[in-house]
Amino acid sequence: MKRIGIISDTHGTFDDALRRFLDGVDEIWHAGDIGSLEMADEIAALKPLRAVWGNIDGGVMRRVFKEFEYFRCEELDVLMTHIGGRPGSYSPRAAERIGGLRPGLFIAGHSHILCIKPDRVHDLLYINPGAAGCYGFHAVRTAVRLTVDGRDIRDAEVGEWPRR
Repeated sequence: MKRIGIISDTHGTFDDALRRFLDGVDEIWHAGDIGSLEMADEIAALKPLRAVWGNIDGGVMRRVFKEFEYFRCEELDVLMTHIGGRPGSYSPRAAERIGGLRPGLFIAGHSHILCIKPDRVHDLLYINPGAAGCYGFHAVRTAVRLTVDGRDIRDAEVGEWPRR
């Protein structure tokens, strides 16, 4: 059993509120737009980090991180990217990977809109944790915590903070 923190679109922000929310997790998964390699290192200093690059992450970030991460957590296959779309409207690159890899969990960022919903067509859970940073159009910063136990995903919690 693992406790996971899922964030996206930090755009260089990793403040005390976000740290406190993620303090009790075993791993942090970041769905892109981290902001810098220094920011990634700061997050990884708190907990082990899995991350993908986002559209604002250039240069060295794209050499360190991948566009798509496909991995197993417990007995659950996970696919994560930044620009992946949403159920019923996946990006072509994400749709191709979802169809071929058949993950049980698909995580995307980019939209800055929190969304957790089942995709019954692809038999997976879709999560977009919204935006944890202060840059963008969103009024509330968000992040997600959950437990992965075997193939089960449970105990999902959403953290919300005002944008400053």
